[in-house]
Amino acid sequence: MTHTVTTAGDPLPALPGRAPYDVTVIGAGVVGTALARELARYPLRTALVEASDDIGDGTSKANTAILHTGFDAVPGSLEARLVREGQRRLSAYAAETGIPVERVGALLVAWDTEQLAALPALLAKAAANGYHAARLMDADELAAREPHLGPGALGALEVPDESVICPWSTPLAFATQAVRAGVHLHLDCPVRHIEPGDTAHTLTTGRGTLRTRYLINAAGLYADEIDRMLGHDVFTVTPRRGQLLVFDKLARDLVRHILLPVPTAVGKGVLVAPTVFGNVLLGPTAEELDDRTATESTREGIALLREKGRRILPRLLDEEVTAVYAGLRAATGQEDYRIQEYAGLRYIAVGGIRSTGLTASMAIADHVTALLARTGLDTGAPAELEPLTMPGLGEVSDRPYLDADLIARDPAYGTLVCHCERVTAGELRDALASTLPPRSVAGLARRTRAGNGRCQGFHCGAGLRALIEGARP
Repeated sequence: MTHTVTTAGDPLPALPGRAPYDVTVIGAGVVGTALARELARYPLRTALVEASDDIGDGTSKANTAILHTGFDAVPGSLEARLVREGQRRLSAYAAETGIPVERVGALLVAWDTEQLAALPALLAKAAANGYHAARLMDADELAAREPHLGPGALGALEVPDESVICPWSTPLAFATQAVRAGVHLHLDCPVRHIEPGDTAHTLTTGRGTLRTRYLINAAGLYADEIDRMLGHDVFTVTPRRGQLLVFDKLARDLVRHILLPVPTAVGKGVLVAPTVFGNVLLGPTAEELDDRTATESTREGIALLREKGRRILPRLLDEEVTAVYAGLRAATGQEDYRIQEYAGLRYIAVGGIRSTGLTASMAIADHVTALLARTGLDTGAPAELEPLTMPGLGEVSDRPYLDADLIARDPAYGTLVCHCERVTAGELRDALASTLPPRSVAGLARRTRAGNGRCQGFHCGAGLRALIEGARP
């Protein structure tokens, strides 16, 4: 294992001999961490800088957690190709590393004659994107497949390979492999200014300066601001807020598939979906905002979701809501991704990565790494990364509290701390001792599920906070 370097809080360390990094990636969301992991395969000095105190702490932590097939992407677009390739690669990677995935399939439900008439075109669009497993379904079959669906559904388009995935384990796995392979991760490190240079760029951050020969901008909601620091004014990010409701695990039997609306120009609309944690999601809204930090939920947003949910799955509204959350997507007013290389600047912008970014992340990383060669970087030969196994967070996984042999070897795995989510003292200990330990209770929750259950940490919250405080140097 390579000596790992993760820094936070203190001034940035100087590289030996003050040599610049070969490549620096700005933004440690799911796309930035996938890029760091891919670059870690090459003999390069690579840095990953993140404004927050944890990886995956922006848009990546608050999405709908769907592993898309790309059936409804714009045919021939870069997004369509990268989602298709990304779905294949991430599915295989999840199986290798233990990231929870459930292939539940999706149904695009038509609720009126106009929507029903649109389904054949969506079927043709799926075929144009190279996806041929979709098929039309009449009202009778739809009612049999989803018996709790609201009245009035006229038919559906079935997409059997749509899946749900853990949105937290994915960037954590990427970043863990990257750091173990030698990538330097700098947290609490917002980029304030960039001074381009003939041989190296100088980044002024909240923790000092660093120099890098090549630069990749994967800053998500702030990708346009980073782009302008390099002298470009090509796109503008408009935050699109998506509010979601998380229903209790007792609601899980009400739905068997991801239930999608027929999409509109604004987005994919409000869906109902199972999660790998055993809950049910309802959302998201699609609100165009100016504030890039507006992740609060609103009375109006929740009312809209309940109205939509009552039509889709009436009985769902009788179930308990476990949590409400909101995420911001980086909309740019263009359907496709905004990925562009600038050879003269040794710079690549990776902007406009919206809800499909989780699915496409590994393919985006491969694509951008190839673009680095076009900007002049000699990456060298790739090598295999050290294998990785992530903790089993999925509800259908072999959770530690059910593993008698594991508990016999180490009783900490039989000691429940978070009773709602069945998280044990052993799992919390492992997270705090991991390559990328959490620095907050929220970070601990994303690594273990602790505190995310129906009591929302009322029972275990004080203990979790004490663990985080005790782990700080």
